[in-house]
Amino acid sequence: MSLVELGRYDRNLANIIVARLDSEGIDAIAFDGATSIVEGSWLLIPVRVMVDESDLPAARAIVDIA
Repeated sequence: MSLVELGRYDRNLANIIVARLDSEGIDAIAFDGATSIVEGSWLLIPVRVMVDESDLPAARAIVDIA
């Protein structure tokens, strides 16, 4: 399994995207969300949404629709 970046989003949108992908059977994880909260800059640091490389085309199709 090789994780690749789907995109960078604000914290709330990243969590919505992760949930949407999970509902479609695509494992996804949000990186850097906790860091931005701890540092007090949660509006400034984008959160990376990561998926398995083999799921990237399907994940992009879902995100592009939303």
